[in-house]
Amino acid sequence: MTVARLVARCVRGIEEVLADEVRGLGTVLAVGHREVRFTTRADPAVLGLATADDVFVIAAEAGGLGRARADLDRLRCAVADADLERALRVRERCGGLPGASTMDVSASVLGRRAFNRYDLEDAAGGVLDRRLGLPYCSRRAGVRPPADGLSWRITVVDDRATVALRIPARPLHRRSYKAASVPGTLHPPLAAAMLRVAEMGAGHVLLDPCCGAGTLPIEAAGVGARVIGSDADPAAVAASVANGRDAAVSWSVADAGALPLRDGTVDRVVVNPPWARQVIACGELAANPNRLWREARRVLAPGGRIVALLPDPRPPAGLVVERAIPVSLFGAHPIVTVLGPG
Repeated sequence: MTVARLVARCVRGIEEVLADEVRGLGTVLAVGHREVRFTTRADPAVLGLATADDVFVIAAEAGGLGRARADLDRLRCAVADADLERALRVRERCGGLPGASTMDVSASVLGRRAFNRYDLEDAAGGVLDRRLGLPYCSRRAGVRPPADGLSWRITVVDDRATVALRIPARPLHRRSYKAASVPGTLHPPLAAAMLRVAEMGAGHVLLDPCCGAGTLPIEAAGVGARVIGSDADPAAVAASVANGRDAAVSWSVADAGALPLRDGTVDRVVVNPPWARQVIACGELAANPNRLWREARRVLAPGGRIVALLPDPRPPAGLVVERAIPVSLFGAHPIVTVLGPG
């Protein structure tokens, strides 16, 4: 059995949710800024991490990386000494495809330095180019690298740099089902995190009354629950139907302020409501946004749970906050909020 030392990257704020999912595969080594490091058997199962944006094989680490440009030599030495062949073997055993013809590097760095992300990328990329014999595609000029190349990731936190190799051909957050989109569509790993927080299980009935392009219901459909997705916008429901053609979801055009459901028939309401930013409320919610929460309480079964992505920590009328997870996503800072009756 080959033991893989991996790192999964995620949206800022859901690291502990991702760590909980990772524990189903292996042993968590560390939880840090937007990442979870872990060991597990080298197996394609790692590509099923729903709350991860991406997953990588750790190939090398370098300590003592300071703020000066000369410190880039420590990174170059770490890449020069790394067991790249083992990293490539582990990648393939975890489901990565062989046969890449090019290579690229993406970097991120926390804190002020005398070098930037492109300096990190080119320092590592130059060594990788020589060692692997693959053309290095620099991002410095803003050119997008080929999609079928080997993708390396450099992260620098404090004085430590990590060099890692992406396992899948494209990031995990780019779901194959998501062909149609609408404004305000939800990031799939964040949707998956909301569902884990909801503690949804087989046999539950889940409702998303503001389904947009269908991300939450489609992510929920794989766990054996009965899933209902509705939206007041027919175009949004059409996008949901297109994206969810292979998912066991009941779709409908319905006003979230006047749901066509009986009282107490839903176990989980998981929703990304219109914030009046990218998406403007319509129907009954245009006049009174609180009708969403009145309807959610009405259809919720005893012992049920509401999980919502909210723009601020204030609970909606008639509900109390039981748990709040601030996240950072595309410059916004919403809160994954578990709500209970007030």
